[in-house]
Amino acid sequence: MLKKTTGILLLAVCIVAGIPAQAAELPDFTGLVEKQGAAVVNISTTQIIRNEQGFPGIPEDDPFYEFFRRFAPQAPREEESHSLGSGFILSPDGYIMTNAHVVDRADKITVRLTDKREFSAKVVGADRRTDVALLKIEATGLPKITVGDPNKLKVGEWVVAIGSPFGFDSSVTAGIVSAKGRTMGRDSFVPFIQTDVAINPGNSGGPLFNLNGEVVGINSQIFSRSGGYMGLSFAIPIDVATQVADQLRSSGKVTRGRIGVVIQELTRELAESFGLSKPSGALVSSVEKGGAADKAGIEASDVILRFDGKAVESSADLPRIVAASKPGSKVVVELWRKGEARKVTVTVAEMPEDGKLARAARKLEDAIGEMISRLGIAVSELTKEQLQELEVRGGLLIEDVKGTAARAAGLQPGDVLLAIGNMPIRSLNQFNELLRQVPKGRNVALLVRRGDAASYVAIKLDEK
Repeated sequence: MLKKTTGILLLAVCIVAGIPAQAAELPDFTGLVEKQGAAVVNISTTQIIRNEQGFPGIPEDDPFYEFFRRFAPQAPREEESHSLGSGFILSPDGYIMTNAHVVDRADKITVRLTDKREFSAKVVGADRRTDVALLKIEATGLPKITVGDPNKLKVGEWVVAIGSPFGFDSSVTAGIVSAKGRTMGRDSFVPFIQTDVAINPGNSGGPLFNLNGEVVGINSQIFSRSGGYMGLSFAIPIDVATQVADQLRSSGKVTRGRIGVVIQELTRELAESFGLSKPSGALVSSVEKGGAADKAGIEASDVILRFDGKAVESSADLPRIVAASKPGSKVVVELWRKGEARKVTVTVAEMPEDGKLARAARKLEDAIGEMISRLGIAVSELTKEQLQELEVRGGLLIEDVKGTAARAAGLQPGDVLLAIGNMPIRSLNQFNELLRQVPKGRNVALLVRRGDAASYVAIKLDEK
């Protein structure tokens, strides 16, 4: 009777508020949890920390330290560090997916099922760039998850997480998809799914379900100022994760493509300066000498619009698309150069393990800063010695930043101007002539080098 009365009241409120009755009905997650919950596992890890010193509490500069070092027996001390996470079963024969950071440097990994059985797990492979790891336990006949399509997810759609926050096994939380295609960090190859599902330490590696009971992501990160949940959670799309897991299972490692370019976001001002109708694409600020892009004829100031038939809407799209390409494959790149579209063919190279591309991207981002300003600068031509040292054919050295706007924007003495748009700067006279050709009040793109990194900056010329 109470339930019926509550339903009538809810319907009445909806009618008064003008809300359709079906919109007021919340989804029922019980069936999903009953069917899929058994495929979610708890993962606990142990790391052995070895300390060879043997004399705790005695600093090395203490007079008694040398005495104890010589005459007292030194037994290596070992300490154990424990951590918790979540995961889910991919196949009945014991393959399990989780986050790479959950099992990083673990000496012992224990997987506990919902029926309380425990298994020792080994790491088949882990990929730090996507934060995906594949584990294996010796078991058969296990319940497994069903993989869904994260590309069909819609912002505002209900999703459910199951995991072990703070060690509380099989905890269920729900929320909605807040956004899609989020880029986290400088070197992300993952278009994260953002949700408001409550995720806390211990949830990492657990599945994110849609209402059909299909896994659409792996809960991986939270944005928090306190270390706890604050309404911003991020999941790795399951299609990205399964591509990584397939490579880990077959070879134990992940290979990715690269073409050897440093790119930056194309702002509306930069797009205007290059003659583009909208700020879509990835602006190439430098090309690695002898790299795949260099061999294909790609140049600094090119705007990459499509790669292997896939649209590059923003600069964040290109690293993911290129990384997913098979090394050695030939792909067509559509780009914008000097006011017209062109096509070149690139032979994709393999991304090295040492993260050189990531370091180059970090240098670029540090160099970009906020350098949007008018030209309030004093410049001089580079000497022969400076040209040789910088390994460039031309350019102008910024001697002084006279304008307040230029100083506030970040231009600094010591920066080197390499090009205006796609025209390399060869001399001071040429630089002044090129500037005179730019209408007042228009944006001009300058290629600025600082240290080892070069990036474009759009500067609006004074209208006076």
